Amino acid sequence: QAQLVESGGGLVQAGGSLNLSCAASGRTFSSDYMAWFRQAPGKEREFVAAITRNGLATYYANSVKGRFTISRDNAKGTMYLQMNSLKPEDTAVYYCAARPSSTYLYAQRRSYEYWGQGTQVTVSS
Repeated sequence: QAQLVESGGGLVQAGGSLNLSCAASGRTFSSDYMAWFRQAPGKEREFVAAITRNGLATYYANSVKGRFTISRDNAKGTMYLQMNSLKPEDTAVYYCAARPSSTYLYAQRRSYEYWGQGTQVTVSS
């Protein structure tokens, strides 16, 4: 059974950094786009970043551009999100996702087939 498991969340002060990981098991996702989404309390789940199969192209939400970096290591079956200069508004549960129904829909949460269980990121002011 295919599974995505996030790790690396935690509590950090504003301006700090965290590095999230998403480990795949049960099948390989090396041929799939992958992405990070986040959901703050009372808000809808929103797109954060996506990465192509070979990792050569990346896409970011405007709110995180220049602060977050998405990457992947297909040999290890793992995707990462390096988060720098964190702000209190980055506080959310962060989810990894894989295999959108179309590569054009990489920013649409409803297009993804596989999801992790989420990891909490809390940024204090």
